[in-house]
Amino acid sequence: MKSVSRVLVQGGGIGGLVAATALARRGVHVDVVEHRPPGSVLGVGLNQPGNALGVMREIGVLDDCLSAGYQFSDLRMAASDSSTMMDIPPSVFRDLPPNNAIQRAELCRVLLGAARGAGARLHHGSTLATLTEDPDGVDVTFTGAMPDATVPSDGRYDLVVGFDGIRSQVRRHLFGSRYDAEYTGFACWRISLPRPPELDRIVYALAGSIKATLIPLSETSCYVALVVPEESIRPRQTSARIVERIRSLLGEFTGWIGELGHALSEDAPAAYSPIEQVTVDEPWYRGRIVVAGDAAHASSPHMAQGAAMAAEDAVVLAQCLDASDDLDKALRTWWERRVPRAGFVQRYSAALLRTESGTPTDQDRELLKTPMPAAQARLAEPY
Repeated sequence: MKSVSRVLVQGGGIGGLVAATALARRGVHVDVVEHRPPGSVLGVGLNQPGNALGVMREIGVLDDCLSAGYQFSDLRMAASDSSTMMDIPPSVFRDLPPNNAIQRAELCRVLLGAARGAGARLHHGSTLATLTEDPDGVDVTFTGAMPDATVPSDGRYDLVVGFDGIRSQVRRHLFGSRYDAEYTGFACWRISLPRPPELDRIVYALAGSIKATLIPLSETSCYVALVVPEESIRPRQTSARIVERIRSLLGEFTGWIGELGHALSEDAPAAYSPIEQVTVDEPWYRGRIVVAGDAAHASSPHMAQGAAMAAEDAVVLAQCLDASDDLDKALRTWWERRVPRAGFVQRYSAALLRTESGTPTDQDRELLKTPMPAAQARLAEPY
């Protein structure tokens, strides 16, 4: 690679592992530090639309994702009584399936294998402690984030990339607190459960202010995500409280969606997360330090594109670094390519969130004149 030979990736989630794989496959020495233990994931499942699958193909794991996931085409809008309101045709993503739903644990397994296979060095249970920049590199020290962690030796890197999420330590280093996450006033409650026969594609359903998204993950499993307005961020929730809350929210629906509340298991994978937004509205880098994915542009889940945007950030970064021996030029080219696409997803998702809750702005109404199929079609264009 022309512009860098040693890269540190802070964050071993989807974006970080895709970046590690894409860079290591190009001969770069890559270290990844992740404060969580190996194989741990946040959330339950996700959908990979066609543009995300394009990234998976680029890093050589498309077949693994499709084998582990559940493919489907169109989406369905349902009423609170579970009756079908309309089916939304899929976007055409060249020669790729339009959608592949997958358990997050399975996707983590695939991406960990890809990063290791490409030669990236993964350090779980550790995180960066200090960053010291100069024009020629970044000196980094590390610390353990959990007992018995194997902490990498302090080192010097040509580039540090922060795929470290909404509460990004790397973003804080670059920008202080001015781009801290902003709470949207909504939360998402997720749980995995047995797949009912009626669920053969993504189904969106509304019951008052509650939006349910139901996603098939395999022939036998699915997950439900419920978005609901909540005044403030809740303290840490126990699994029992999450299940209780989800059962209550599903009780607002009737028909087969409402019946899912009776199928909830107390020990099923479940999660609560406030919906927060991050908008870094200046270049996502300074010198030799970069933020990407949720650290730069976290959005609501209403287009199912958050993980896809992080994965795209990762492969486009590798492409741009590979194309130029001028690091600043490579990073500016990357940022200019990514801002319009990630910004559109963030704005459209936020407009859907406010519209479905009955609080749209004039700008939201104007943006949503572009219907969802046309909005998704924009993302079928090359990243």
